[in-house]
Amino acid sequence: MNPTLPASPRAALSDVKQAHGWLHTARFLTTAPQLQHLPELQVPEVAFVGRSNAGKSTCINTLTQQKRLAFASKTPGRTQSINLFSLGKQGLTDAVLADLPGYGYAAVPREAKLRWQRVMANYLVTRTNLRGIVLLCDPRLGLTDLDEALLEVIRPRVQEGLKFLVLLTKADKLNHAEAQKILSITRLQAGGGEVRLFSALKKQGLDDVARLLWDWTLPEASDTPAADTPADA
Repeated sequence: MNPTLPASPRAALSDVKQAHGWLHTARFLTTAPQLQHLPELQVPEVAFVGRSNAGKSTCINTLTQQKRLAFASKTPGRTQSINLFSLGKQGLTDAVLADLPGYGYAAVPREAKLRWQRVMANYLVTRTNLRGIVLLCDPRLGLTDLDEALLEVIRPRVQEGLKFLVLLTKADKLNHAEAQKILSITRLQAGGGEVRLFSALKKQGLDDVARLLWDWTLPEASDTPAADTPADA
């Protein structure tokens, strides 16, 4: 094959299938109420962050095709731990997803909010194996002051090469004009990060996000010619 030509649609489809098959291997690894309880890992880690009610748990469960992998509390903002999920076939771990507590919910005591803001900031700044961050945002609200504060925290690491994605969830609630408007606005605010529309209900953006996570964490596998057999065969 001429290396200057774009990948064929068949090859691209095979890559997406591999990415989905890999995400479907997700399984609970551990939970950490404080940073010191997090295990030191050598594999790439991707953190999911966002305001309470932004659809973070739903997004993780949709990507991994597991209804209860990421737990959505009945009281938003009450989940106060970092939950890690392993990815990898045959029981091996080649990457980890980190589900960080939602922030910004009014019913949570101020002291708890401040404590978790510090914990999350420390995690995002100091976690050595962190490869990428997915910030989930309700597009009807846009990026809030708390989201902007998080962007400021991670900006130095993004400039050093940390991957970053703003995921506009619940995109099915927008019409086409609204979706294009919030995409344009968020791209200006994202500081070099990527922006995607996502709907768990309509499965919108699912392939894009799966492939991005695959590319972020397993670039060597992404560069390997895909086989014709399904990834989970």
